[in-house]
Order: sequence, then C-alpha cells, then structure tokens
Amino acid sequence: MFGWEFPPHILGGLGTASYGLTRGLAQQGGVDITFCLPKPWGDEDHSFMKIVGMNTVPVVWRNPSKEAVQARYPWMDAQDYFTFRDHIYSDFSNIYTDDLGCIGFSGRYPDNLHEEINNYSIVAGVVARSMDFDIIHSHDWLTYPAGIHAKQVSGKPLVIHVHATDFDRSRGNVNPTVYAIEKNGMDYADHIMCVSELTRQTVINKYHQDPRKVSTMHNAVEPLPQEIQDIVPQKKPHEKVVTFLGRITMQKGPEYFVEAAALVLKRTHDIRFCMAGSGDMMNAMIRLAAERGIADRFHFPGFMKGRQVYECLKASDVYIMPSVSEPFGISPLEAMQCEVPTIISKQSGCAEILEKCIKVDYWDIYAMADAIYSICNNPSLYEYLKVEGKKEVDAITWDKVGQRILNRYRKILGMK
Repeated sequence: MFGWEFPPHILGGLGTASYGLTRGLAQQGGVDITFCLPKPWGDEDHSFMKIVGMNTVPVVWRNPSKEAVQARYPWMDAQDYFTFRDHIYSDFSNIYTDDLGCIGFSGRYPDNLHEEINNYSIVAGVVARSMDFDIIHSHDWLTYPAGIHAKQVSGKPLVIHVHATDFDRSRGNVNPTVYAIEKNGMDYADHIMCVSELTRQTVINKYHQDPRKVSTMHNAVEPLPQEIQDIVPQKKPHEKVVTFLGRITMQKGPEYFVEAAALVLKRTHDIRFCMAGSGDMMNAMIRLAAERGIADRFHFPGFMKGRQVYECLKASDVYIMPSVSEPFGISPLEAMQCEVPTIISKQSGCAEILEKCIKVDYWDIYAMADAIYSICNNPSLYEYLKVEGKKEVDAITWDKVGQRILNRYRKILGMK
C-alpha cells in the first residue's frame, strides 16, 4: 500500500481512513500489509502491519559502510546488510540524496508537492523491486504515480482508492495537472475503489472509466477507546453549542454554516457556534461572522486532532457538515458515535449510508437553520437523533470494509 499520511499525524480524513481500512483488512487474517509513507514520525501503530519510510529507502548506491547502515537501521543484522547492499539499488544520480542514497521527504503537503510526488514514485520502484507481494493499493492521487511505477516494475495488479477527486476539492475549477495525474492512475488501474457512489459516478463520467472496473467502498469508523468514552462534556447547562469541524475550505461549505448561524441567532441567543479547524477561508469566515453581527456568539479554536476532536464533539449539542462536495465524510460518523445529533449535506457520500441524521442541501441555509433550531429546542428530536444515531454508526465498522476489500482482492487475483 502507498499512502501519504497516517495517524497520529493527519491533516484530514485520508489518514483516518487509511488507518481504519488497513486495520480492518489485517483483522481478516492471512494478509501481510506493507504501508509506505513518505516520512513516518516513529509513533505510528505498527502492530498490524509493516510501515516503510520512503525517506529511508536508498535509491542511489553510495557504498556506505556496514557501520553507517547499522547506525541508521539498528535492527539490521549482517544478512540484512548484504541484502541492502546488493538488491535495494537503482541509479538515479540526478536526484538529490543523503549520504546513504535516500531521498528526503517533508511528511506533509509542502510547496514543492509535485516534486515530492515524483520522488515518491521513484522510491516506489525501488521498493517494488526489493519486495515480494501480490497486489498494489494506492491511496489518493498523490500516490497514483507510485502505484503505476510499482506495477510496471513488478507486473502485479494495481488498485487505486479514490478518497476524493479534484472536482470535489475545487468546486469544479479543476487543476489540469492534478486531473492528469488522477486520470492516468485510473487508466492504469486494474480496479478503482471509490469511497461513495457519488465519487464512483464522478470517476465514470468525468474521468471516462469503464463502470465494470469501478466499485463503491464506503468508509467506516473505529470503535471509541475507553479513554474517549470517559470524556466528560464541558457544557453550560442553559446554552447550546453547534459545531463545524473540518478544513475551512470552499469544499466544506463554511460560509453556509455562518449564514445559517446568523438566521438562527435572529430567533434565539442561547446558542453558540464553533468552527473548529484551519484552512484558506478561515480569515474570510471570521470577517463574515463579524459582518453578520454574530462574532460574540462564534468561536474559532483552530485545528484540532486526537483527543481534542472528541472533547469538542462531546461538548456539542449539534454537529453540522455543510459540504458542497464531500466524497464521503467521516466526521459525522464520529459525531454520532459521541451521541451528537448531526446535520449533513445531501451532497456528501456518507448520506448514502446514514439515515438517523438530518440531510439538507448545502446551499439551503434556511433548511439548515430550521434543523439547528429544531434540534436545540425540541428535546424529543434531540434524544431520538442522539440515541438512534449512535446505534446506526456502531454497526458501521472497518472490519466489514476489510472483508469486502479482501474479497475484491481475491476477485482481481482470480482466487476463490
């Protein structure tokens, strides 16, 4: 598997989905997973798979000493050293590398992202030559070139996993370079997995793919660990909190959240609104809240991760995801796990599998405002969505997704 991010170092749903999917797949038994990351940070969970740091794979032979190699890789014994020396080698002398012949990666989304994508694909070829495997699985567009290179080197089938397309990220103002990378990956793929039927239709109609090789593979959620379940909500008894949690970008529709909040606050002042996250529209949303005269009821706590996310959710009375185009959207499932009544846009992939929530068009700020007001002022509705929503998402688990993926692998490989 090729991926770009992995918990606990994540910037969005891609890393969360990568973790859940690989863990669910590993639970099926008889599966050995090697997950390639540009730059692991050392605190990732290795318990159910092997993680390879692409920044530690040499691509240029610089004849390092055995001592230098073991200083970098203290677990390496004598036989491993000879394998390293004799087999993990390619001649890319025009690529800048360190003293052991490795390419550096930021482990993030830097300004030179396309250069890092290209370098990652180079290393993927080295990895593919040096390992034994049955199938290649590439997550999102950043790793499609790596998957293609690995397929060309090994001759093994390639599965690409479409977590989003540039049509989702750009509201239709597609970057031609990104589109070309996405389409090339799809053209080379033996099979394409999409996180929703919404995304599957985009892949078929916008990227001109054969429907027979494109399937829907909905995401799921991990069970909440006990320490998260034990979080005590920090709430004021006579005040409701409505939360938006995600990247503050045009894909997520943050302006519709602010406009709906302004409508709600014309009817009541006992509700606070929280826009948690970061993104290129954050300053514009702060200004918009001020322009609507609701800044005193609005909070912008910034980017949250790990325990902070669940503390924020548990302190909320309503969660809302007004995304303009959301391939799936894991955050509403996480909110419903925390017994938070949830509102989602009909233009989201998770709307295909969730029933115990309220669905509105992202642009319909009046319906959004009515839903917020109703949940906050109708105890019966609040209780129904709280209880039934949790029951629903508790049945949406990654081990079921893992079983479906394994069945798909077997079909691709011609196995019974």
